[in-house]
Amino acid sequence: MVAQRSAAQRGLAGLLAAALLLPVPAGVLAQGGPGRSALPALGDAAGEDLGIGAERRIGDRIMQEARRDPDLLDDALLVDYVRSVFTPLLQAAKARGDLPEELAQHFAWETFIVRDRSVNAFALPGGYIGVHLGLLSMTATRDELASVLAHELSHVTQRHIARMLASNRRQSLLGVVAMILGVMAAARSNVDAANAMIVGGQAAVAQGQLNFSRDMEREADRVGFGVLEQAGFAGSGMAGMFERMQQAQRLTDYNQFPYLRSHPLTTERVAEARSRLGVEGASTLLDLMGSGGAQALWWHAAMQGRARGLMENRSEALQRLAGSVTAAGHGTGSAPTTAGSDPQALTAAYAAAVAATRLKNWPQADAALARARALATPSVAAQRAVLQAQVESLLERDRPREAAALLAQAPLDGSRAAMLLGARVVVAQPGPAQSLTRTAEELRTWVALHPQDGSAWMALAQVEERLGARLASLRAQGEAHLAWGDLSGAADRLRAGQRLARSTGGADSVEAAVIDARLKAIEERRRRDQADQREEGGNGPR
Repeated sequence: MVAQRSAAQRGLAGLLAAALLLPVPAGVLAQGGPGRSALPALGDAAGEDLGIGAERRIGDRIMQEARRDPDLLDDALLVDYVRSVFTPLLQAAKARGDLPEELAQHFAWETFIVRDRSVNAFALPGGYIGVHLGLLSMTATRDELASVLAHELSHVTQRHIARMLASNRRQSLLGVVAMILGVMAAARSNVDAANAMIVGGQAAVAQGQLNFSRDMEREADRVGFGVLEQAGFAGSGMAGMFERMQQAQRLTDYNQFPYLRSHPLTTERVAEARSRLGVEGASTLLDLMGSGGAQALWWHAAMQGRARGLMENRSEALQRLAGSVTAAGHGTGSAPTTAGSDPQALTAAYAAAVAATRLKNWPQADAALARARALATPSVAAQRAVLQAQVESLLERDRPREAAALLAQAPLDGSRAAMLLGARVVVAQPGPAQSLTRTAEELRTWVALHPQDGSAWMALAQVEERLGARLASLRAQGEAHLAWGDLSGAADRLRAGQRLARSTGGADSVEAAVIDARLKAIEERRRRDQADQREEGGNGPR
């Protein structure tokens, strides 16, 4: 049985609103010098600009708090998928000249996933872009998802967030950002009444000021469409997404479409999206297959299913998903075929497999996995996604040997998701030391290049523990907590490492020296944060 999400786990934006209602030091609005960005006039843009460095610091501050929230979901397969869509968009923005080199170098350009069933995506200061599982679960094609990411990317590259924050400079800038996230929290279906009152009350005051202007929305549409096509995606994805949203807008969405409130659709915007394609009327399914053809369509269908299976926390909803395959007559004894199937059949089967695995209903999981495996044959990427779900299911049943044998027969690609899954398999089974050593080397190389990857650090910690390298394991645990923004947890693990190093007489002097240096860096960061808060308290609005 999957437990209901606790009140402490609900309302990511509510947490941020409480944590970030802080004034900002004088001078954060750059008047000149490094970090100042000269912006072209747009409507009633503010005369003062928010510097690039200041905007990045605000975004980092938000993400430091956000990474502690369990609703920020680091599902490696979905994270890899969203990044595979976002990366070519980012490259296209650079190639078109929409993304200046200074902005490209200083911003994070990081996508992350929120476990929430509402249809939403949003851009934060500093190049952070969030995607709700609800959005992933409702987009019919990779191109539709790309169109939303291109639009959000364009809000950042055109400095719309900076303009909005600068125009509200009389308020605490971090408070304004918290208000933006409060609007999100109030729209989320799972926010309880208390959170809705606290966060929604604050958000309502600033709601009219925080929505992007119509000029900004049109500019993000126009620039985003160019980025979309430059990146090789089908322009029809944007028109198709608008049409899907427009249809939802005509119906009662029961607060499931916050994207429609933060990015309101107008008849003009929809018509402009269609006119860019040189067509009138709705796009056809053939049009929407777009870039990558059938391969991409089936891959996206698998990711849709994974999103649907992961976004639900209610047991009854998971049970409905898990039972959908057997209810359709595809039980464990049947031989599923792809005859007459379509990508949405794969979406349903994959969602059922994930839901049944979460419920630990193994007969339903086996039935759904068999169905998904048969349906995924048109796409290598979809087959890999199903293989990952099979391995995860075996690990949940404590059958690591079978999981390892399955990986050996059909190895995954060299992605982050494959690396983390392989590490889980190696740690879960008694195996030869060379497998552990090889996995540890792979993870060490990865975290050296991606030091903010908390999940990879934690996987490394588990492998190091299995290898008997207790000190290296504690250091990796500390790095994981640091990457997640948990300074106290990081310091706790690193101090445990210090004590172990002293008790063993400095057997691993190099690792001990690294731990000492990291602890000093954490303490310095804490002092700097405290100083910033004192300065903010003295310079904030009264």
